[in-house]
Amino acid sequence: MSDPTGTIAGMSVNGWARPLRGLPELRKVLSLILDLVDPAGFDYRLVGTGAALAQGVQLPTGDIDILVARRSDVDRFAAALAGFRCLEAPAWLPRARQYFTHFEVEEIDAGASTVEVPAETDTVECIGRGPWEHYVEVEMGRHVVPVVRLELRLVSELVRDRPDRSGPITEHLRHHGADLQLLRRSMSDRGIDPARQAKVLDQLQRP
Repeated sequence: MSDPTGTIAGMSVNGWARPLRGLPELRKVLSLILDLVDPAGFDYRLVGTGAALAQGVQLPTGDIDILVARRSDVDRFAAALAGFRCLEAPAWLPRARQYFTHFEVEEIDAGASTVEVPAETDTVECIGRGPWEHYVEVEMGRHVVPVVRLELRLVSELVRDRPDRSGPITEHLRHHGADLQLLRRSMSDRGIDPARQAKVLDQLQRP
């Protein structure tokens, strides 16, 4: 379910799943989920491609990935969505070191997971302090959603070598501004080739 870089991946494992049809559908489905879960006291971050879409990046988005702080938050998510089709009940995934569940919500794959990989760094999208310290708040209906910063999401896509995702994020950051210090640290910490790092930074700083 997860790759070793810390992204929550592979939630859409069933043939029925379809991609989100843009930002309006993300708002609709995520608002529905949060209405049911009641985010008060629910420690979470929107991560994955949904985090990029939420910030206005137009890119393929196959599911909704919610990172949570505690296993009890996964259980709470599952209980709140009990009226929907459960694809995987809450369970510990030892290889991925995640406590994970996901559901079919309005034809969209929506999941919640911990990522319990020890880390001292704050530069990985779903591991350690990164998602909890580096995020923005985005209005989704009546909810204000904490969304992991695009800089960390971009590096996840660079690690996974998905140019159809990293390209649109880079272009968005070029137009709207990026925290270049955070991006540099993240690329370095996650072993991005120096030449690739230089290329990304050059793209971001073009007029």
